[in-house]
Amino acid sequence: MSINYETRYASSPDAVKQYDTAQLRKEFLIENLFEADKLNLVYSHYDRFITGGVMPVSKAIELETIDPLKAPYFLERRELGIINIGDTGTVTVDGTDYELNHREALYVGQGNKKVIFSSSSGKSPAKFYLNSTPAHKAYPIKKIGTNEVEVIELGAPETANARTLRKYIVNSVVDVCQLQMGMTTLKSGSSWNTMPAHVHDRRMEVYFYFEVPDGQAVCHFMGQPQETRHIWMQNNQAVISPPWSIHCGSGTSNYSFIWGMAGENLDYGDMDVCKINELK
Repeated sequence: MSINYETRYASSPDAVKQYDTAQLRKEFLIENLFEADKLNLVYSHYDRFITGGVMPVSKAIELETIDPLKAPYFLERRELGIINIGDTGTVTVDGTDYELNHREALYVGQGNKKVIFSSSSGKSPAKFYLNSTPAHKAYPIKKIGTNEVEVIELGAPETANARTLRKYIVNSVVDVCQLQMGMTTLKSGSSWNTMPAHVHDRRMEVYFYFEVPDGQAVCHFMGQPQETRHIWMQNNQAVISPPWSIHCGSGTSNYSFIWGMAGENLDYGDMDVCKINELK
């Protein structure tokens, strides 16, 4: 089959306090997103958020519905965000082609029935990273080029967190129900992302780490601010962050990550910042 999926259930803060390394990774880490000619999906019970990856090599891959949706097609009651982290590829939505180059994005609204992914070259395939959330209204499809994103410079070299944040799928760029997606790139010499850390109990989040150099890794921190845990992550892996959890990381090199959110509102600034010297 071209599609694989698994379901992850929600965990309470008290339960997570008891998890060992293996259980923590099993519940929150998403290890294998990109396989040749496969569509890999993880359906989370946190805000019904779906994380996925598809890498067409020798054939086009269709986004088929999965049993947890109980729907005749994937986007009957959902919206979809796509960011291509590979080489050039095409997303065909109900017969219309949208070519995505490296780091370009596509928003696909509720009600579109047929979504097909293909690469321009099987030798240098596209890698489409996917986030999907429930939707209550149909909004138009929109491609977001690298020159159409909102760019924010954050941090400083002195605190090892100088980074560029790019907002792709946010309500100031595209009409959207609840999905938000963007990309953050650490500058050379910096390693910390999302520091100072924060929580936003109104939204859950998924981080997808990429452009992690060979032989390097990222240590992702999660948990309640006074009860933190960590997960060591490799290139092209994602991690689920519950609404009650911080989500930040530090790498052995600089790297990039894609953040995706869903939940109560679309206010990007709705967060509760945690003081660095109060984390435990």
